[in-house]
Amino acid sequence: MKNTIAVLALSSFFIFSACKKTETTNTADEKTEVPQPEKFTVDSVKVNDSIKLSDSLQLKYTSKMLIFPSIKDEKLLDSIYFVNKNTKDFSKNGIEALLKKEKDEFYSSIKKNSEDFISDIKYSQEWYTSSSMNLKSNVNDFMHIQYIWGSYEGGAHDNYGFNERVFDLKNSKKVELKDITSMLKNKLETLLMKNINKINSGTTDENGKVNNSEMLLVDVIPATNNFYFDDKNLYFHYSPYEITAFAAGDIIIPISWGELSGTLSPEFKNRMKIK
Repeated sequence: MKNTIAVLALSSFFIFSACKKTETTNTADEKTEVPQPEKFTVDSVKVNDSIKLSDSLQLKYTSKMLIFPSIKDEKLLDSIYFVNKNTKDFSKNGIEALLKKEKDEFYSSIKKNSEDFISDIKYSQEWYTSSSMNLKSNVNDFMHIQYIWGSYEGGAHDNYGFNERVFDLKNSKKVELKDITSMLKNKLETLLMKNINKINSGTTDENGKVNNSEMLLVDVIPATNNFYFDDKNLYFHYSPYEITAFAAGDIIIPISWGELSGTLSPEFKNRMKIK
């Protein structure tokens, strides 16, 4: 009887051990899924359309907007699409619907406002509105987008302008001047005046030297939020009429990192690898 009990006990031990071994093996074979960050992607939506309002007047609407499927932060998206406050749907379908709505509103507005004088237009004209978002760079998780707009609704010439915005994808926010430099505004404005002729906008003197300052309309060039940067400079961009006459075109004024030495944010300096 004792031998029988011993055999049963030993058998139970081997069965229990086999079960534990099987459990251990199964646990080891299980794979843990580690979530991977979504790859940064960019898409775009374009709407290009025109209609004939009369024998002499054609209307044209053109717009391109970028789509960022990998960006989920709503506040960041609100800042990216700051010129389009009429939607919260930043999907490709949502942006396309927004552009088509804006196109219809443009046509409707021109039709309504030109009823009294459209018959007086004797020669062929094309009135238009256009806008575009362009991804200029994405370096060190700083994404630079340039927004361009243009329009013509009669008159001596068309109008156009630029808006530069840089977004910190690491911290999900728009970059402000205070994130880059602590330099006082009046000192920045002094540097802007000093450097106005550094980049050619098409305005030169009789010797071919850049002469943007010749067409200045202001006594002080403001340090605005319309800026971007690269590994060498901080750039301020001014649209026609903003600081100079229309004939001067748009003006870009650089300020080198050396000129901002001692005022740069340590975090920004490290991320941009500025020496």
